[in-house]
This record gives sequence, structure tokens and C-alpha cells, in this order.
Amino acid sequence: MKRVGIIGGGQLAWMMGDAAKKLGVDLLVQTPSKNDPAVSIAQEAVFAPVDDAASTAVLAQKSDVITFENEFVNLDALSTLENQGLCFRPRLAALAPLLDKYHQRCYLQELGLPVPHFFALDEALNTDELENLQSKIEHLGFPVVVKSRRHGYDGQGTFIIKDWASLQEKLTNNPSLFLVEEFVPFERELAIIASRSVDGEVVTYPVVETQQEQQVCRRVIAPAEITPNQAAEIEAIAHTLLNSLQAVGVFGIELFLTRDGKVLVNEIAPRTHNSGHFSLDACETSQFEQHLRAVCGLALGNTAIKTPSAVMVNLLGYETSHSDYQSKRQKIAEISQSYIHWYGKTESRPGRKLGHVTVLLDSRNRDEAIAIAHTIESIWYPSEFF
Repeated sequence: MKRVGIIGGGQLAWMMGDAAKKLGVDLLVQTPSKNDPAVSIAQEAVFAPVDDAASTAVLAQKSDVITFENEFVNLDALSTLENQGLCFRPRLAALAPLLDKYHQRCYLQELGLPVPHFFALDEALNTDELENLQSKIEHLGFPVVVKSRRHGYDGQGTFIIKDWASLQEKLTNNPSLFLVEEFVPFERELAIIASRSVDGEVVTYPVVETQQEQQVCRRVIAPAEITPNQAAEIEAIAHTLLNSLQAVGVFGIELFLTRDGKVLVNEIAPRTHNSGHFSLDACETSQFEQHLRAVCGLALGNTAIKTPSAVMVNLLGYETSHSDYQSKRQKIAEISQSYIHWYGKTESRPGRKLGHVTVLLDSRNRDEAIAIAHTIESIWYPSEFF
């Protein structure tokens, strides 16, 4: 497999560029805009929405294998292409249980993996139906978390609801399908990146701690300060999931660590993931190289971390502008052992991921990692945002 078609042309595809050169692989992307980050590193681009299966057929004519940068695809339409012999990695059957958040939860539960309590809302509810809902809500207790079942990311489509009146307003004025789940008063949020090869080998990266603000990842600390038993449990979850799916490629698994030390699976991303960006600079094999290795049928690489620890900080938009923030980036680059990855997006807007910076640390010290992250954020964000 030497020509890899990627559905999606954002920063996740862009960060595969260096690995593709190393492996001698050509990348082709299907993406809506010529300004999308991965267009600059692709040998060819098909400009179309990511859910346009007719354009994926055009991409396929130029590619040996098709993979995914995001999960906003039309599986029904793509299945026609798969039935015609097109090679998707991961296969569509591995994506099918995961794209709808309610179906994903049910799948995890069927595998016996620990998840928060949840139920589904299939349509906008009238007053009588809302009354029937109260018993389910009483079982969970407020606050509850309400999530759009499709197309939510970076906090979009996720709502923490604190009382019945707010829930009623959300559900009666919104026709979306929702997943409703208990609010988990977690001690920490964790994540693990795992990859599975064509031959069924599964390898994992160190478990990391992720720190969110307004449901958007701000920082990642690698490795997480957890017990060996907790790390082993999370690795076992990754093996169970990827083997059950018979997946090929990299998957991101987000988890909660509760105050009494229990691990719960939150969400699965069937692709490279923000929680693994640290691997570009801190690990022997980055998650992006690993993904290409897997989908091209190559041997998986070494996932060992090369430094005692690392901290990754997302550089998020806080205003609407067309600035490249060159002076801020130069100041951040002066931090020892820092590595900035700037995605080259032409427009900044609040919450948009514009880049990230990883700092390698000479010791494992969570407080030091958080302090360095705060230093980066004090440079990046105006005082009213920090």
C-alpha cells in the first residue's frame, strides 16, 4: 500500500505528512477547501465534503487504501464502494458501532467494558413524554450530561444540564437525537492511544492525563500519574475493543478515573486523536506514523516514550482574526525543549485548534508539567482569557 487516500484534510491528516515521507507513502486527501491544512502535504486533493461518497470513489481510483481523519462520513453510501472491492482501513464494520454515541455506549456495554449510566432520546419530546422521562432522570440525578449522538467534537454538542427546567428547555427546543448520561465526578480524565495491525497485533501508548475546559482539551500530561493496575486495566480495555472491532489503524480512547479509583470509558475516536499529539516529539513512533504503518500493512513501531514525561498544550483560538500569532509563537519557542506545531489555518475563531506545543521534561512531576502549561497559556491567551 503506497498511496493512501484520507477522508478529511484537517490537522490530523496534515500531521501524517512527515511520516508519509519517511515511509515512502503518497497521501491523497478528500477535503472541502483548498485552505485546509493537509492540502499542503498531499500529492493530490479531491475537493468535496467528507461525506460525499461519489468523491470518495474518485479518491479511491487514485489510492491503494482509504482511511479516515474524522468520523463525519456516510457509512451507507461508502458501503457500496466497499462491496465493490474498495479497501477501507479501518473497515466500515469497525466504524459502524462507534459513530452514533448511543450505539457506541451500547457496544461498549455489550463488551463488558465499564461505562457511565446512560439512555437515549430518539426525538424531540412533547410534554407528556417529558413527564415519562422524569423517572429515568431521577435514577441518574442532576447534573446530567446531554450529548448529540452524531457530529459532536471539541465540546460542540455536549451540554451539562443542572436542573429539570434546563433539561426540558434543551429537549423541547431541539430536534437532535441525544445521549443522556450520568455526570461523573471524576478525579481525572485519561486517554490512551492504541493501534492494531492487519495481522491483529495491538500496541498501546502510555496512558495520559487530559485536562479539559468547556469540554475542549487544553492540556495533556504524559504519562499519567496512575497506579500500575489502573494502567493495565486501561491497556486491557484497548485490546478488548480493537480486537472485538477487528480494527486496523489508530484509535483514541477517552476515560474517566473516579474518586474511588474506578475506570470508566467515556468515548472512542476511530482515528488519530488529540490526546496522542505528544507522541510526535516524545515517542519513538508517533501516532501518525503508527496509523500509516497499520493501514499500509507494515509492522507497527515502538511506542516507548523517549523522555521521563511531556506536556502538550493546545493553542486554541480566542478571537475571530486572520493573525498567525508569530510573536506569541516565537516567545513560546524560547521555552526549553519545546516543539511547536502550527497547523497553518487561515482563520482564527474562539475554540478552534490552531496548533499545539509539546514540552519534553527531564522528570516525572505533574505539578511541574501543569506549571509549564500555564506558562505557555499565559503567553498565548490575553489576560481576560487566562
